[in-house]
Amino acid sequence: MGSDRSFLDLNQPSLPLPQSLRGAVVAIGNFDGMHRGHQAVLEDALEEARALGVKAVMLTFEPHPRTVFRPDRPVFRLTPHDEKAQLAEALGFDGMISLHFTKEFATQSAERFIEDMLIEALDARTVISGYDFHFGRDRRGTPDFLREQGKKHGFGVTIVDMKADRSGDAVSSTRIRQALEDGATMPANQLLGYRYFFKATVIHGEKNGRKLGYPTANLKLAENSRLKEGVYAVCLIRADGSVHDGVASYGRRPTFDNGAPVFEVHVFDFDDDLYDEAVSVSLYDYIRGEEKFDSLEALIAQMDDDSLKARTILGDAHPLSPLETTLWEKGKSK
Repeated sequence: MGSDRSFLDLNQPSLPLPQSLRGAVVAIGNFDGMHRGHQAVLEDALEEARALGVKAVMLTFEPHPRTVFRPDRPVFRLTPHDEKAQLAEALGFDGMISLHFTKEFATQSAERFIEDMLIEALDARTVISGYDFHFGRDRRGTPDFLREQGKKHGFGVTIVDMKADRSGDAVSSTRIRQALEDGATMPANQLLGYRYFFKATVIHGEKNGRKLGYPTANLKLAENSRLKEGVYAVCLIRADGSVHDGVASYGRRPTFDNGAPVFEVHVFDFDDDLYDEAVSVSLYDYIRGEEKFDSLEALIAQMDDDSLKARTILGDAHPLSPLETTLWEKGKSK
């Protein structure tokens, strides 16, 4: 990350912001997923910032508003704060401001949000949002309202229309979440414009895989994850940026203990120690569902087949977009 860039997680919207972020083009939204629809908004912001010769800033919210209002049903997050900041930087943004979203924050008027954040704190040059973004008490901050406030206070406003896929349906985080829950990894990735990935720290497991000739890096997913259990072709990305092909099993290990769900990654042709290392895992395709096997021999035979399928999938894969290339620009280590 360049020293002139700021990716901030603010506990209160009234906290002072770096002077360097004032006068920027501001893209505003929840942006969970940073999918192709969001990218249309973000790319417009980047283009406008370059044309004006100012910085581009992404203004977003954490946690997801739906989780705040329905804590009993937390949203399956596609891009938590760190992943969202990584994508924003890869796109070329100079900063990301992540405002702490609470029920109290949601009760402030749309006028106050504009005056306190967009004008006083950021002195926004231009504000860009999607067609469906609303803000403020009772969701009074509509796209039309934002345009009116821009004219009143002297900042530009651009509202970006819906982006659809080839079927004509809107690209949305809801569709992507459902696809991942269904094991439709490739359709989800096409909507995202990059392979879905998550970050986690490698933990110690029961070492059953090592005994079978398939040592694994064990990861615990976020509690709000609803990723479909089963076997995936994946890439594991280390902190040094190196990208490694592998096959992963996510589930409860019914052949062994039927315990708590764990995401277990077997990295091909790899023998380094990954314990306690923070890694990213990128999902390329869903191979099959989780199964219980009658013998370890049957399980090993299936794992051999899964590995061959994963190697083929990964060997034939190409970046889905320039964004994905930038994300993992240090390339693969075979």
